[in-house]
Amino acid sequence: MPSITKVTVSLLSLFALSSAAPAEDMTVKRAASSTCPSYTIINTRGTGEIQGQSAGFRTMNSQITSQLSGGKIYNTVYPADFSQNSASGTRDIIDKIESTLRTSPNECFILQGYSQGAAATVNALSSLTGASFDAVKGVFLIGDPNHKSGLACNIDNNGGTTTKSVNGLSAALSQGIPDNWISKTADVCIFVSPHESQSSKA
Repeated sequence: MPSITKVTVSLLSLFALSSAAPAEDMTVKRAASSTCPSYTIINTRGTGEIQGQSAGFRTMNSQITSQLSGGKIYNTVYPADFSQNSASGTRDIIDKIESTLRTSPNECFILQGYSQGAAATVNALSSLTGASFDAVKGVFLIGDPNHKSGLACNIDNNGGTTTKSVNGLSAALSQGIPDNWISKTADVCIFVSPHESQSSKA
Protein backbone atom coordinates (compact mmCIF):
# COMPACT_ATOMS: atom_id res chain seq x y z
CA MET A 1 0.00 0.00 0.00
CA PRO A 2 1.40 3.45 -0.89
CA SER A 3 2.79 5.63 1.89
CA ILE A 4 -0.32 7.38 3.23
CA THR A 5 1.59 10.53 4.16
CA LYS A 6 3.23 10.85 0.73
CA VAL A 7 0.01 10.16 -1.11
CA THR A 8 -2.06 12.51 1.03
CA VAL A 9 0.42 15.35 0.61
CA SER A 10 0.39 14.73 -3.13
CA LEU A 11 -3.40 14.99 -3.27
CA LEU A 12 -3.45 18.04 -1.03
CA SER A 13 -1.03 19.78 -3.39
CA LEU A 14 -3.54 19.33 -6.21
CA PHE A 15 -5.68 21.83 -4.33
CA ALA A 16 -2.86 24.41 -4.31
CA LEU A 17 -1.63 23.62 -0.83
CA SER A 18 2.07 23.50 -0.10
CA SER A 19 3.41 19.95 0.09
CA ALA A 20 6.60 21.06 1.81
CA ALA A 21 5.32 20.12 5.26
CA PRO A 22 4.21 16.57 6.10
CA ALA A 23 0.45 16.10 6.13
CA GLU A 24 0.43 15.17 9.81
CA ASP A 25 1.84 18.62 10.67
CA MET A 26 -1.13 20.42 9.14
CA THR A 27 -3.34 21.13 12.13
CA VAL A 28 -5.62 23.86 10.83
CA LYS A 29 -8.57 22.75 8.78
CA ARG A 30 -8.84 24.98 5.75
CA ALA A 31 -10.58 25.36 2.43
CA ALA A 32 -8.95 23.53 -0.43
CA SER A 33 -8.20 26.75 -2.33
CA SER A 34 -9.96 29.89 -3.49
CA THR A 35 -10.77 28.17 -6.78
CA CYS A 36 -11.82 24.86 -5.19
CA PRO A 37 -13.74 25.68 -1.99
CA SER A 38 -15.88 22.58 -2.53
CA TYR A 39 -14.64 19.23 -3.76
CA THR A 40 -15.83 15.65 -4.20
CA ILE A 41 -13.66 12.56 -4.01
CA ILE A 42 -15.17 9.89 -6.26
CA ASN A 43 -14.08 6.57 -4.80
CA THR A 44 -14.47 3.41 -6.89
CA ARG A 45 -13.88 0.19 -4.99
CA GLY A 46 -12.24 -3.02 -6.12
CA THR A 47 -13.49 -6.51 -6.88
CA GLY A 48 -15.29 -8.15 -3.99
CA GLU A 49 -15.53 -5.04 -1.83
CA ILE A 50 -19.02 -4.23 -0.56
CA GLN A 51 -20.76 -1.07 -1.74
CA GLY A 52 -19.09 1.89 -0.06
CA GLN A 53 -15.61 3.28 0.21
CA SER A 54 -12.67 1.11 -0.85
CA ALA A 55 -10.51 -0.08 2.02
CA GLY A 56 -7.51 1.06 -0.01
CA PHE A 57 -8.44 4.73 0.41
CA ARG A 58 -10.20 5.06 3.78
CA THR A 59 -7.22 6.31 5.79
CA MET A 60 -6.09 8.64 3.03
CA ASN A 61 -9.54 10.14 2.61
CA SER A 62 -10.00 10.57 6.34
CA GLN A 63 -6.79 12.62 6.39
CA ILE A 64 -7.79 14.69 3.38
CA THR A 65 -11.30 15.54 4.54
CA SER A 66 -10.15 16.29 8.09
CA GLN A 67 -7.54 18.76 6.82
CA LEU A 68 -9.44 20.36 3.94
CA SER A 69 -12.90 21.77 4.48
CA GLY A 70 -15.58 21.49 1.82
CA GLY A 71 -14.91 17.86 0.99
CA LYS A 72 -17.34 15.05 0.27
CA ILE A 73 -16.81 11.41 -0.64
CA TYR A 74 -18.97 9.76 -3.28
CA ASN A 75 -18.81 5.98 -3.53
CA THR A 76 -19.34 4.80 -7.09
CA VAL A 77 -22.36 2.53 -7.44
CA TYR A 78 -21.62 -0.67 -9.35
CA PRO A 79 -21.43 -4.42 -8.60
CA ALA A 80 -17.61 -4.78 -8.31
CA ASP A 81 -18.17 -8.50 -8.75
CA PHE A 82 -15.98 -11.19 -10.24
CA SER A 83 -17.46 -10.80 -13.73
CA GLN A 84 -15.07 -7.83 -14.06
CA ASN A 85 -17.76 -5.91 -15.95
CA SER A 86 -17.27 -2.40 -14.62
CA ALA A 87 -19.24 -0.56 -17.33
CA SER A 88 -21.94 0.57 -14.91
CA GLY A 89 -19.25 1.99 -12.63
CA THR A 90 -17.77 3.95 -15.50
CA ARG A 91 -21.21 5.35 -16.33
CA ASP A 92 -21.85 6.25 -12.70
CA ILE A 93 -18.58 8.21 -12.48
CA ILE A 94 -19.42 10.19 -15.60
CA ASP A 95 -23.02 10.81 -14.49
CA LYS A 96 -21.94 11.96 -11.03
CA ILE A 97 -19.55 14.57 -12.42
CA GLU A 98 -21.93 15.84 -15.09
CA SER A 99 -24.96 16.04 -12.78
CA THR A 100 -22.97 17.79 -10.04
CA LEU A 101 -21.60 20.39 -12.44
CA ARG A 102 -25.10 21.23 -13.66
CA THR A 103 -26.00 22.50 -10.19
CA SER A 104 -22.52 23.32 -8.82
CA PRO A 105 -20.36 24.45 -11.75
CA ASN A 106 -17.37 25.27 -9.53
CA GLU A 107 -17.15 21.84 -7.89
CA CYS A 108 -13.75 20.13 -8.09
CA PHE A 109 -13.15 16.38 -8.19
CA ILE A 110 -10.52 13.81 -7.36
CA LEU A 111 -11.05 10.37 -8.91
CA GLN A 112 -9.83 7.28 -7.06
CA GLY A 113 -9.94 3.70 -8.28
CA TYR A 114 -8.76 0.46 -6.71
CA SER A 115 -8.34 -2.72 -8.78
CA GLN A 116 -11.49 -3.14 -10.91
CA GLY A 117 -12.44 0.33 -9.72
CA ALA A 118 -9.26 1.66 -11.32
CA ALA A 119 -10.33 0.12 -14.62
CA ALA A 120 -13.78 1.70 -14.32
CA THR A 121 -12.13 5.05 -13.65
CA VAL A 122 -9.68 4.82 -16.56
CA ASN A 123 -12.53 3.89 -18.90
CA ALA A 124 -14.41 7.03 -17.85
CA LEU A 125 -11.61 9.46 -18.67
CA SER A 126 -12.09 9.70 -22.43
CA SER A 127 -15.73 10.73 -21.87
CA LEU A 128 -14.83 13.52 -19.45
CA THR A 129 -14.23 16.50 -21.70
CA GLY A 130 -14.70 20.26 -21.53
CA ALA A 131 -15.96 21.42 -18.13
CA SER A 132 -15.82 17.87 -16.78
CA PHE A 133 -12.14 17.53 -17.69
CA ASP A 134 -11.34 20.90 -16.12
CA ALA A 135 -13.22 20.04 -12.92
CA VAL A 136 -11.20 16.87 -12.27
CA LYS A 137 -8.01 17.99 -10.54
CA GLY A 138 -6.41 14.59 -10.11
CA VAL A 139 -6.77 10.84 -10.63
CA PHE A 140 -5.28 8.30 -8.24
CA LEU A 141 -5.22 4.61 -9.16
CA ILE A 142 -3.99 1.55 -7.28
CA GLY A 143 -3.67 -1.91 -8.84
CA ASP A 144 -4.92 -0.72 -12.22
CA PRO A 145 -5.45 -3.73 -14.54
CA ASN A 146 -5.17 -1.32 -17.49
CA HIS A 147 -1.76 0.02 -16.34
CA LYS A 148 0.32 0.71 -19.48
CA SER A 149 4.10 0.51 -19.32
CA GLY A 150 6.23 3.58 -19.89
CA LEU A 151 3.76 6.32 -18.98
CA ALA A 152 4.97 9.35 -17.03
CA CYS A 153 2.15 8.85 -14.51
CA ASN A 154 3.35 5.38 -13.52
CA ILE A 155 4.76 5.21 -10.00
CA ASP A 156 5.48 2.58 -7.38
CA ASN A 157 4.23 2.68 -3.80
CA ASN A 158 7.06 5.03 -2.81
CA GLY A 159 6.47 7.45 -5.67
CA GLY A 160 9.43 6.01 -7.60
CA THR A 161 9.78 4.44 -11.03
CA THR A 162 10.55 0.79 -10.27
CA THR A 163 7.24 -0.26 -11.84
CA LYS A 164 7.15 2.26 -14.67
CA SER A 165 7.73 -0.47 -17.27
CA VAL A 166 5.08 -2.86 -15.97
CA ASN A 167 1.84 -3.71 -17.74
CA GLY A 168 -1.45 -4.50 -16.04
CA LEU A 169 -3.16 -7.81 -16.76
CA SER A 170 -5.69 -6.12 -19.07
CA ALA A 171 -3.33 -3.59 -20.65
CA ALA A 172 -3.45 -5.23 -24.06
CA LEU A 173 -7.24 -4.96 -24.10
CA SER A 174 -7.45 -1.34 -22.99
CA GLN A 175 -6.67 2.02 -24.55
CA GLY A 176 -5.31 3.03 -21.16
CA ILE A 177 -5.03 6.53 -19.77
CA PRO A 178 -5.61 9.16 -22.50
CA ASP A 179 -2.61 11.39 -23.24
CA ASN A 180 -4.31 14.54 -21.97
CA TRP A 181 -4.97 12.88 -18.60
CA ILE A 182 -1.44 11.67 -17.86
CA SER A 183 -0.33 14.89 -16.14
CA LYS A 184 -3.35 14.66 -13.80
CA THR A 185 -2.85 11.00 -12.91
CA ALA A 186 -0.84 8.87 -10.50
CA ASP A 187 -1.08 5.19 -11.50
CA VAL A 188 0.40 3.20 -8.62
CA CYS A 189 1.69 -0.28 -9.36
CA ILE A 190 3.22 -2.56 -6.73
CA PHE A 191 5.09 -5.66 -7.90
CA VAL A 192 3.12 -7.90 -5.55
CA SER A 193 -0.19 -6.69 -6.97
CA PRO A 194 -2.13 -9.58 -8.57
CA HIS A 195 -3.56 -7.13 -11.10
CA GLU A 196 -0.23 -6.30 -12.69
CA SER A 197 2.69 -8.22 -14.14
CA GLN A 198 6.17 -7.35 -15.30
CA SER A 199 6.57 -6.54 -18.94
CA SER A 200 9.26 -5.53 -21.37
CA LYS A 201 10.83 -2.11 -21.00
CA ALA A 202 8.94 0.64 -22.75
